[in-house]
Amino acid sequence: EVQLQASGGGLVQAGGSLRLSCKASGFTYDDYAIGWFRQAPGKEREGVSCIDSSDGTPYYTGSVKGRFNISSDNAKNTVYLQMDSLEPEDTAVYYCAAEKVPQENSQLLYRFWVSGQWQGYGMDYWGKGTQVTVSS
Repeated sequence: EVQLQASGGGLVQAGGSLRLSCKASGFTYDDYAIGWFRQAPGKEREGVSCIDSSDGTPYYTGSVKGRFNISSDNAKNTVYLQMDSLEPEDTAVYYCAAEKVPQENSQLLYRFWVSGQWQGYGMDYWGKGTQVTVSS
């Protein structure tokens, strides 16, 4: 059974930090791009960050660059999203997701993920969302 178990959301004041975790099971971890989308109230879902687990290359959407850090523990099949300097605009439900990496032009997937042009439709796997609330 495929599972993406997300955890780590919560309530934090502006400027604070949270770390999200996404533990994957039921599929070959190394064959997939894994990362995060988020959806704020009244807004479209957007790709936040993803990681190429084969070499650790991270990708971020512009609004979180310099504040968020994504990492992968391949031994634990787990992706982490460390979120620092949180802002009220980061308030959203965060979803862990996984998409099989194509054999060719794999970077296109990672860049599209964080481009702001993909809401994740057609994604292979989704985890349950975790709420992140940042108070001002």
